Amino acid sequence: MFRIALLALSAALLAACDNSVEFESDANTLGHSAPTPTTVKANQAVLAQRPFSNTEDFELARKGLIASEDHLEIAHLTGKSLVWNMDEYGFVDANGENAPGSVNPSLWRQAALNNIHGLFKVTDGVYQIRGFDLANMTIIESESGWILVDPLTARETAHKALTFAQQHLGKYPIKAILFTHSHIDHFGGIQGILQNLSDEEKQSLTIVAPAGFEEEATSENIIAGTAMSRRAMYMYGKRLAREERGHVGTGLGKGPAFGSFGFEEATVHISEPITELSIDGVPFVFQTVSGSEAPAEFTFYLPKQKAFCGAEMLSRNMHNLYTLRGAKVRDANIWSRYIDEARVRFNQADVYFGSHHWPLWGQEKINHFLEQQRDTYKFIHDQSVRLLNKGYTPNEIAESLTLPEALNTQFHNQGYYGTLKHNAKAVYQAYLGWYNANPAKLDPLPEKEAAIRYVEMMGGVDAVVAKAQTQFDGTANLSATDGTQTYRWLAELLNHAVFADPDHAEAKALLAKVYDQLGYQAESAPWRDFYLTGAYELRHGGPDEGISPAVMKEVLLKTPVHLFFNSMAVNLNADKAADTELAIKVTFSDLDQSYLLTLKNSVLHHKAVAKDTIADATLTLTQPLFVDMIVGHAGIKDTLFGDDLTVDGSVLDLVKFFSLIEKPEGTFNIVTP
Repeated sequence: MFRIALLALSAALLAACDNSVEFESDANTLGHSAPTPTTVKANQAVLAQRPFSNTEDFELARKGLIASEDHLEIAHLTGKSLVWNMDEYGFVDANGENAPGSVNPSLWRQAALNNIHGLFKVTDGVYQIRGFDLANMTIIESESGWILVDPLTARETAHKALTFAQQHLGKYPIKAILFTHSHIDHFGGIQGILQNLSDEEKQSLTIVAPAGFEEEATSENIIAGTAMSRRAMYMYGKRLAREERGHVGTGLGKGPAFGSFGFEEATVHISEPITELSIDGVPFVFQTVSGSEAPAEFTFYLPKQKAFCGAEMLSRNMHNLYTLRGAKVRDANIWSRYIDEARVRFNQADVYFGSHHWPLWGQEKINHFLEQQRDTYKFIHDQSVRLLNKGYTPNEIAESLTLPEALNTQFHNQGYYGTLKHNAKAVYQAYLGWYNANPAKLDPLPEKEAAIRYVEMMGGVDAVVAKAQTQFDGTANLSATDGTQTYRWLAELLNHAVFADPDHAEAKALLAKVYDQLGYQAESAPWRDFYLTGAYELRHGGPDEGISPAVMKEVLLKTPVHLFFNSMAVNLNADKAADTELAIKVTFSDLDQSYLLTLKNSVLHHKAVAKDTIADATLTLTQPLFVDMIVGHAGIKDTLFGDDLTVDGSVLDLVKFFSLIEKPEGTFNIVTP
């Protein structure tokens, strides 16, 4: 009955990167069509738009390599599956020089760089494990042991990364762990570290995190988590095979590891804009940058090593102001300002390293990198606002903006993850919201209703598909630019046809081919995965199930219980609840906490109350049982006949109450109505 809370919370694991999601494809992409001549021309044209002859990134990505593992596979704790398999990406050539026609060469290059994995020396006393998960784990030598930064997404990958480092560097006590920010790919593997520590080490362990970390790490996306989880299947190519016509990476890395997720509270919180702190003899200067890439985040500088860690405020791609899975828009102006603060304050840095990608050495190069990253976000913000103040709509702004040549001469700020187009729309959304002020957009018909009328006026679905097929075939005679514009138009046109008649096989098949081509041309990995997943689901249908609840159990045990009631409130079926008034009390016997849930006016409220508060029915249980019910580890017999749960008052009222709470499964249609 509490499954709805988990489905909302499951999106917390997607906040990595914005997020994590299961990466084992449940089918392959052999049904995807071949790249058309237009797509091949478009991708070949990219070679003239970027400095592909510059191979410095490959040199930097391999610099300091101590050891790598040829066949890096990491098994799930159960042993029944793999949570990480770098061999899946072996189809990408080592130097990213031989992009097939089905992959944008710039994205192919990024995928090749992200394939480089192993243990690396960054500078004296600083090492990184890269390519064992979506994020990097950094090791800093301290006075009497190691300080670890960002222990990856899952217990399995963190354990593997740590033991691999110990194998080559020696085994030292873990004195501290730093969580740079509140996305799960930077803290979810904590149990994989703790399992290697003695009780004495655990008791003396210092865990440092930005202020607000606990709340943000457990609650981000809880309200709209079900929708975000479903959309994340598209964003991260969950259902796509790893191949040249499928998923090649996320741009930010290969992908998050879908293993066993954990959580621990920090013992030290960084809250001031600048905080100087010594951790086991190592001086740190922390910079709080919350509100840039994550709602709780810090960067830090190591004065002795002259090394700056940019966390995820900086990465070797353009990041998201708005993530396509869905989330609150990030402030590009604040983001840019934080980068400049770091550039000025830490201007003595001889080495930069981050939570993703590979380091950079040399003060001049680091300054240039920070300047370009800073100005990329500022450019997007300022120019989007300039155009919206001239009356441009979000689509017009996105179509108008291109990075100036001064910001377009290197690869590190290109749209492998975020893109200029959807980030520009995010700025519009941040200031003006969803409405573009055109009265026609004030109260439009829902998509299916509008599609039916459009298609009827165009002569029916058969006529639309016939005309679309002619235009699709005609792209072979067009320039790459005009051909791509035609694909974009056909995507809109055929989407109307499919929504008007979702059983029309020819319409779906042709739209899938169009999505294939747009996916093949995309420089952004999430855009590619959205298009190709859309094509896959047009051909094969939607998923049978969403994300498994059990993967989040350790995180849920650390989640404040009142957050679950927020989730219940947004899953109340208002129509069924009309004219119903109920007061249900939930008491957690092990926490000595009680909450009163009141239902009236088709609205559910909750508040903390005294244990003796009167209600129509009272449910008393332990927090672990509550979580077991959420993840499906406890069935009805466990709950009704176990020692950890009792029901007082009206059982009928309790049953009625929970019958009004919907249980969204996270498998709703996206490319069909």
